[in-house]
Amino acid sequence: MSSPSPPFRPDVARLAGYLPGEQPQEEGWVKLNTNENPYPPSPKVVEAIRQAAEGRLNLYPDPLGRDFCRAAARLFDVDPEWIIPGNGSDEILTILLRTFVDPGQKIAYPYPSYVLYETLGEIQGAAVDRIALRDDWSWPLESTRGRLADCRLLFVPNPNSPSGNRFPDGDLLQLVPDEGVLVLDEAYGDFCDEPHSGDLLSSQEAAGRMVVTRTLSKSYSLAGLRLGFGVAHPDLVAGMRKVKDSYNCDTLSLAAGVAALEDGDWMRENAARIRRTRLRLVEGLATRGFDVVPSQANFVWTTHPDGEHLRRFEALKKERVLVRYMVFDAEEPGREGLRVTVGTDEQVDRFFEALDGVGS
Repeated sequence: MSSPSPPFRPDVARLAGYLPGEQPQEEGWVKLNTNENPYPPSPKVVEAIRQAAEGRLNLYPDPLGRDFCRAAARLFDVDPEWIIPGNGSDEILTILLRTFVDPGQKIAYPYPSYVLYETLGEIQGAAVDRIALRDDWSWPLESTRGRLADCRLLFVPNPNSPSGNRFPDGDLLQLVPDEGVLVLDEAYGDFCDEPHSGDLLSSQEAAGRMVVTRTLSKSYSLAGLRLGFGVAHPDLVAGMRKVKDSYNCDTLSLAAGVAALEDGDWMRENAARIRRTRLRLVEGLATRGFDVVPSQANFVWTTHPDGEHLRRFEALKKERVLVRYMVFDAEEPGREGLRVTVGTDEQVDRFFEALDGVGS
């Protein structure tokens, strides 16, 4: 006798679900597939975790993470009431949907980009509008503006993933929805040649209509802790606090986050190393006949004229070198290629050695 079907919500039953990059647990892999930072976090972070672990773990953490809010506010030169911490910046995205979007209302995002936006929208029962980027990964501004009249949230990763390009501020200001909120997902912002200062938040065009999201997973080397935050006008933050989980960030993560943000020199030194290695990676791929999109992130998007991306991905994996093979099948136009995280110089050398071995 077959068991009855689980009583899922229809939106969940239809959902394919977001598929994260592979995370092999054994040693010996060169992992260039999930945009993790190859360098360790600041020693001050480790010490802060140790001290917190010896402290009041029997008590709940501060539900607002106020020490962390003060540290993050200094980065953006805003009041701490502009900050809302989250269990990774992905939780901030979920909070945004729960705060601003009812079932059936529309969200939008550029395509190709971070497809988790679409997954989260489908979970919420939202209508999802994919806005196809041009072949050069730029915005079709004229056609986009007409699609934002009834858009509740427009998600824009900047720099974009998987391409790594950064959208100009002037373009972004033209994308603020008429009745909704523009969400700038700056997960990779610290890897830009000129890191974003947050000036867009204070612009008249975006006053009270923009949220910037940041994560400590990438530039601060804390992917294993799950901590991020949103920056927005306090009126927006007040609404978001209503729907977040009561204690959404734990004591250890909050302590680590404060220490990481206060040791910005450590992060900036590692980000500079990654930018230098990024240049080596781009040049090495170009000499091997690959096309590479100019990147402002800690990864590059690369394609080859012969189109044999899946073959290379599988061959590299056999050599215990992981990159991300990605296929985007929008109606206009589809894209296929490899996204390669910028690792250490040694990891990039191993990647090139394996790539040459499988035939570039």
